[in-house]
Amino acid sequence: MTRPTGTVTRLTVFVGENDTWRHRPLYSEIVHRAHAAGLAGASAFRGVEGFGASSVVHTSRLLSLGDELPVAVVVVDTEERVRAFLPELDTLVPDGLVLLDHCEAVRRPGTARPDRGHR
Repeated sequence: MTRPTGTVTRLTVFVGENDTWRHRPLYSEIVHRAHAAGLAGASAFRGVEGFGASSVVHTSRLLSLGDELPVAVVVVDTEERVRAFLPELDTLVPDGLVLLDHCEAVRRPGTARPDRGHR
């Protein structure tokens, strides 16, 4: 696993929580493939409300029973490594929204943290 600092590339993939890949949640498949590819990090975030191409607003409010909420999968690494991962998404997310943007990593994972009040 790489631990980039400075400029990194963030890949964000928007899927529905009920989307699957071979009986597994699609967001989980993306995270596990990013891990297997040795990327620096990946997380899936469940949205509380949102809409996409269907223009139907999905919400977690009680009356809607939280059907098909949006999930954003965020992957971070160097631009070269993230772009090399894009072909993995071609078969997994044929018509989903995939975004790339450049970010600055100001604290890398695994770095020591100062004492937090343990006196």
